[in-house]
Amino acid sequence: MRYLTIIVLTFLSIQFSAAQIHEIGVFAGGSNFIGDVGSTTYIAPKNLAIGAIYKWNRSPRHSFRASLTFTELEGIDGESDDPSRIIRGYEFTNKITELSVGMEFTFVDFNLHSGDNVSTPYLYSGISIAKHDNYFFLNDVIRSEETTSLAYGIPMVLGYKMAVADHFVLAFEVGARYTFTDEIDGSVPDTKENIERLSFGNVNNNDWYTFTGITLTYTFGRNPCYCNY
Repeated sequence: MRYLTIIVLTFLSIQFSAAQIHEIGVFAGGSNFIGDVGSTTYIAPKNLAIGAIYKWNRSPRHSFRASLTFTELEGIDGESDDPSRIIRGYEFTNKITELSVGMEFTFVDFNLHSGDNVSTPYLYSGISIAKHDNYFFLNDVIRSEETTSLAYGIPMVLGYKMAVADHFVLAFEVGARYTFTDEIDGSVPDTKENIERLSFGNVNNNDWYTFTGITLTYTFGRNPCYCNY
């Protein structure tokens, strides 16, 4: 085991010493939920979302990217434009932890070593995994199932980034997550007996949520050679 650890650490050391440029930083902004409870406004950040982000810039046009984000999703029927939801009056909150990995594509070359002021719009997509608690509604009251689930999803992010100082990149982005679950808001309970008795809403539409905010990243690593990409 000791020798395996040494080999792995040596490999990582070689990789980072020969690596192209890296970025590590923070995300701060807001989140909102779109589902069977609450408002249906697509972009309306209301709850704080914070996280960490890492990028490995493989070329001036694309980067591998990973992020870890924390927020509390909220749905309040009274804030909806749908009269039937307002009358129903359901509410929920659900803390989530999301891990997302994928690839970021820039519209133009984003070469931080060119010596020029660089900025560009970008797109990001990949896969997301969000851990959340499970709830259900009974007699118009939300109740916990005392279980957690993982909501797999597809992030769809549009942003704009620019180099603001040596080694720092500032970006603004709006990102929607389409999930493969309808459980985040409690409209489809997690347990089978509750699913059969207590499901409501549009069973053909899964849950969405969005993050809107800024990222600030610090760049490091030796000057890259992009000639092979």
